Amino acid sequence: MTLTLGHFLTLGAILFALAVVGIFLNRKNLIVLLMAIELMLLAVNMNFVAFSSYLGDMHGQVFVFFILTVAAAESAIGLAILVLLFRNKTSINAEDLNTLKG
Repeated sequence: MTLTLGHFLTLGAILFALAVVGIFLNRKNLIVLLMAIELMLLAVNMNFVAFSSYLGDMHGQVFVFFILTVAAAESAIGLAILVLLFRNKTSINAEDLNTLKG
């Protein structure tokens, strides 16, 4: 049995759906929200690589490198902000951050 494009797209869709469920079910813990967003980006990257391999074009795989770079920067900045919020509020619950409203 060989893996086809449909297998990779199904796996990407399952990962994306898990990330969406993770975002909607857990709106309190900011670390879990960041992890769900990263899972969404990885699911999209899997689809890019699958289509790139299927079409025999390298543009999708190069685009994935740019997405991974932006995702790594987003994670680093997001975690740095979370550390600062935890130092000031001693909590990372999203409901406790209502003082950030302008």
